[in-house]
Amino acid sequence: MRRTIFLLSIISSALVASALEVSSWGQGNHLGEVGALGEDPEEWSLDKLPNPNATDHLVFETVHSLLQHWPNTRMRNGHTIVPGTVPTGTLLYHGRDNNKLPANPDWFSTDPEHSYYFCGRRGIVNPDHLQGCWHLTLATTRPLKVLYFDGNSAAKIPSGTMDAQDLLVWGTPGSGKLAEEVPRLHGLCEWGREFGVDGFVRMEMDFEVMLCDISSGLSVVSFLNIVRPDGTPPKISPLILFETMSAGSWHNHFPGETRIQLDLSGLVSFYDTQLVPSLVPIRAGQERWDHRVANTSDKDISAVKSRLETALKRPANLSSGIDWKTLIHVIVDRFAERLELTRYLLNLSATAPEEIIDQANKTQTQLRVMLTPYFQLSVVPPEPLEKTTLDWTIPIYKHCAMTHTFFMEILLGSMTDSEKLIFQAIRGTNREICRVVTKMWATGVYAGIDERFNVKESLDVAELRRLRNTWTGDLERLMTWLDWSVWVKCNPACGPTEMCFLPTWPVGFPGSPNNQLPHPLDSDTPQERLSSFDLRERGVAKEIRDTIRPEPDQYIRPQPRCINGIHPYEF
Repeated sequence: MRRTIFLLSIISSALVASALEVSSWGQGNHLGEVGALGEDPEEWSLDKLPNPNATDHLVFETVHSLLQHWPNTRMRNGHTIVPGTVPTGTLLYHGRDNNKLPANPDWFSTDPEHSYYFCGRRGIVNPDHLQGCWHLTLATTRPLKVLYFDGNSAAKIPSGTMDAQDLLVWGTPGSGKLAEEVPRLHGLCEWGREFGVDGFVRMEMDFEVMLCDISSGLSVVSFLNIVRPDGTPPKISPLILFETMSAGSWHNHFPGETRIQLDLSGLVSFYDTQLVPSLVPIRAGQERWDHRVANTSDKDISAVKSRLETALKRPANLSSGIDWKTLIHVIVDRFAERLELTRYLLNLSATAPEEIIDQANKTQTQLRVMLTPYFQLSVVPPEPLEKTTLDWTIPIYKHCAMTHTFFMEILLGSMTDSEKLIFQAIRGTNREICRVVTKMWATGVYAGIDERFNVKESLDVAELRRLRNTWTGDLERLMTWLDWSVWVKCNPACGPTEMCFLPTWPVGFPGSPNNQLPHPLDSDTPQERLSSFDLRERGVAKEIRDTIRPEPDQYIRPQPRCINGIHPYEF
């Protein structure tokens, strides 16, 4: 009985302490006690821009985009390697021209539409190719340990899509080995054997799993002799091609390809400036489209391998337990549509005084909505209100910037290095969003268009016109810096028989089976080198962009457009 009373006393004391802790957190100034960001007023200045070499926003968007087809088609050059598992009971598919099970490492798809694209395509040299093809379906009998390479990592183009794999296998990218898929896969499996890796996940038109040994952890569900895809290899029917891309589009956006479950506590990123400092000066001044990991120093390659090997050896569940993927998605949900709506309002044509006032009021409302959870009654502008100071808004800015990550400070000791990278990415990205939104809202207060502060009966239309221009510039810089792929869409939206499409390797690329180039290929041009997939890396993205026709940027900087989802197909 005494033991029971003693235990109840301990539990009661703990609950009281917990309640006090929660209560003290809610007392307006507690966030200000976090030492990691400092108390220097300049640290929280609304004019303090992010370090131009910082990669918080790049890591943030990368993590948000993992295993999603759309953003990884858009930004083809992957910078991230993540351990994961293929859960028990997952079906994987493989098309071939004979009824022999693969005896060596081979390629499997997560959707049968993708594997059917390859069914019997090797049969062009098989006299029995008119007898159909063989389609293999496997089921996992245990969780398979895999490594995922982000980006368009199965695309055989020379601008950097396979850099991370090649650095892992050969210690150097390319080197004329772009098309050497079999040696690449064998090399990956040989490297991963020590760590129990069963396969590797990549993406082209859809996601694929490169398995090292199908005799381990897999069972045959069916191995059917089916009708071959229409078309004579290497050509393929437009219908089959479209359905392959359509299957890939099922995983365009969050949650993406859910049959691969990633362990973000083991994520390794070439955007980690502490792990890979050699890429920092190389990226300076580049657009993200042109980022690649090819020029990573030997020292940094060794560091990446060491970090990755540590992650693969680490016992399961040895991490903070924070659901990073959900947290990042929560932040994107909070701001993506609201920032997009604010940009739409600012881009509306407004010339008459009443139109300009209405536009300013509606924009100020959206800015205020984004900050509403952080408005404290004690935070008011000084009297008289002077445009030279914004310090009174710092409590709003600080709570907006830190609410999502404040409590994590006490968990830093249990975080892996990968988690600390993601933590900093979330903190840095969210902070910049809050800085810009708070500053835009505060300037609206000064202009007299806020419903709570400094309300003016008579508004200066010329001042509002200048404010609109300032707002537009601030918002465009923020959204360009964030560059979230959720904002990239077909506008106007596609019709019911259409699909919104980003140019997807190999469809329409020089040298692809269905490519329709309007002029003969010259052996000295990048098109010919692409068509043979035997590129000697004599040039990189800029060379290809300058010489490929038509619409060269569609290969390097893909833009969305609507394509037919029924006959006649067009890519």
